[in-house]
Amino acid sequence: MGDHGIFGPGSVTWRVMGEPILLVGGIRALLMQGLHPRAMRGVLQNSALMDPNEAWSRFVRTTEFVRVRTYGTRAEVEKAGRRVRKIHARLTAYDPDTGTTFRLDEPEALRWVHVGEVDSYLSVARRAGVRLTDDEADAFVHEWRRAAEVVGLDGADVPGSVAELHDYIAAARPGLRFVPEAAHPLRLSLNAPLPRLLLPLKPAVPALMILAFATLPRWARRLYGLPATPVGDLWATATLRTLHTGLGLVPAQVRYSPAARRAHRLTAA
Repeated sequence: MGDHGIFGPGSVTWRVMGEPILLVGGIRALLMQGLHPRAMRGVLQNSALMDPNEAWSRFVRTTEFVRVRTYGTRAEVEKAGRRVRKIHARLTAYDPDTGTTFRLDEPEALRWVHVGEVDSYLSVARRAGVRLTDDEADAFVHEWRRAAEVVGLDGADVPGSVAELHDYIAAARPGLRFVPEAAHPLRLSLNAPLPRLLLPLKPAVPALMILAFATLPRWARRLYGLPATPVGDLWATATLRTLHTGLGLVPAQVRYSPAARRAHRLTAA
C-alpha cells in the first residue's frame, strides 16, 4: 500500500489542501495566530519579520513544513516534527502582562495556532466553493488531530469536529487581542519583505492581505481595528468564489503542485 503519511488517499485533507485558494487560508491562519498575545510575542521576539532574508527564509521553511506534514511519508513527517518541536522547546519569550518568561512549546499557544490554522483552511475552502459536506468538514477537523501531534500536542486535546472548533474559539475570545508592540500586518504588507526575484509580485501582497482580513470573523477584524460589516463578509465570499472559479480554468498540471497532483493520482487509483 505504501507509506502515504498521516493523511493519505481518501482523506478530506488531501482533497482540500492542494487547492490554490488555500493560500488565502494560510494568510488568514497567520492573522488568527496574531491575536493570541503569547503566540504573537513568541514570533516577535524570536524572528526578524522585516528582514527580507529572514522573513522569506521563514516563509519557505513554513511552506515546506506544511507540504511535508500534508503529503510526506511518516518518516518525513516525524523528521520535520522533531525539528519544529526542538526549536519550540529551546526558544522563550517574555510576557509583559504577567512579567514571566515562557517557552514557545507551551500547549495553550500551540493549541490556538493549530485551531486558527484548521479554522482558516476550512472556512476559506467552504466559502470559496470547495465542495464539502458537513460530515466531510467534521472529518477534516478530526484528521487534523494528527497534525496537532506532529508539533507536540495531544490529539485528544484539540477539537475533533466543527462544533468543537467553534466552541474552542468562542471560549478563547476573551483572552485575544492585538498586542501594541506589533506592527499592523496590513501596514507591513505595503512593504512586504520579498526577495529580489519576487519583487514583481509585491503589488499583489496588499490585495491578498485585504482579502485574508475580510475572511476573518467580524470580532477578529475589530480586534485589528478594521471595519467589520456584513457587506465585508459578502464581498469576501464573492471574491473567494470568483478566484476559485477562475483558478479552476487553469490546467491541472499548472494549477496544482507536484505533491497535490501525486495525491490526486493516488486517490484516484
